[in-house]
Amino acid sequence: MRQPGPMNLITDVDGLLVGNAEDHNLKSGVTAVLCPDGAIASVQTLGGAPGSRETDLLEPHNSVESINAIALSGGSAFGLDAGSGVQAALHEKGIGFEVGPHRIPLVPAAILFDLANGGDKNWGRYSPYRDLGYAAAGNAGRTFNIGTAGAGTGALTAGYKGGLGSASLILENGITIGALVAVNPLGSVNVNKGPHFWAAPFEVEAEFGGLGYPAPIPPAASDVRLKYRDMDTDDLPLERSNTTIAVIATDAILSKAEAKRLAIAAHDGFSRAIWPTHTPGDGDLIFALSTAKCELHPEGYDFIDLCAGAASVMSRAIARGVFEAVAADGDIMPSWRSAFPDLVQPNRDNQP
Repeated sequence: MRQPGPMNLITDVDGLLVGNAEDHNLKSGVTAVLCPDGAIASVQTLGGAPGSRETDLLEPHNSVESINAIALSGGSAFGLDAGSGVQAALHEKGIGFEVGPHRIPLVPAAILFDLANGGDKNWGRYSPYRDLGYAAAGNAGRTFNIGTAGAGTGALTAGYKGGLGSASLILENGITIGALVAVNPLGSVNVNKGPHFWAAPFEVEAEFGGLGYPAPIPPAASDVRLKYRDMDTDDLPLERSNTTIAVIATDAILSKAEAKRLAIAAHDGFSRAIWPTHTPGDGDLIFALSTAKCELHPEGYDFIDLCAGAASVMSRAIARGVFEAVAADGDIMPSWRSAFPDLVQPNRDNQP
């Protein structure tokens, strides 16, 4: 149950493409997940401060089953424009939900808050997120960058830069499951501000350093460490300036209700990788996708294994997002790599 796919990316799930677009001066960006043949989809939101678009249609009791893409974006509410950019790119290709002669691309979206990260947000009348969404869709392919890329470009955690993470897992029955996540929590991904990741028990092939847990676990490990708490930030209510947004996907055949259950299970990955998580200041949200490409419908224990795999692969993706982030001019927090240069493997390409 611990074998990653060949790329260790969400695109190991057949039927998905991912594209990024970012502006490093802005310190923000967009990630688009495209489903060229459509995908059954649902969503679960557990954070107290969400920002989203087209999530009601994903509830199992509503009629539309399949969507065409998902947009993840920085920019807080401004970033919801990214969904329109992705939609425009799909519309040009004639992709969308059929209503008579019309094709309407269905693009649910979610945003995170990265306005207070040192980037230049003086964009004028209209925000750049629609154009970034269009560009991200145009860049979509099987491989894509993680770390300081796409929707994770300006992400921050309690202590270090956040980032865009991804991972995959092939179950014993041949089903593939993958996660994609923009990591920007109020809480911490690392144990006691050290180099070790809370997600350590699920790590595969030293994908985020191979450090395991510190031994012994420090007494202060359970202390609540929150982003910005010790910084001079009186001009902004930064306890609400966060959010981790994600996609969990599988090639298994799932109903819309089962996709909902998969999204719920994947939130356990947040809990294993971020402390604390699902706070009133986080808008934590996970979309779930089923491409049905492997033609297997997991039931009973197989479905429980799928849900456990969703939590495992999500926790790994979260740690990878922070581990792969890189320092940039104007950062207000260090990257993990700049904080612990002696632990970075030499001559290692940190992108897929």
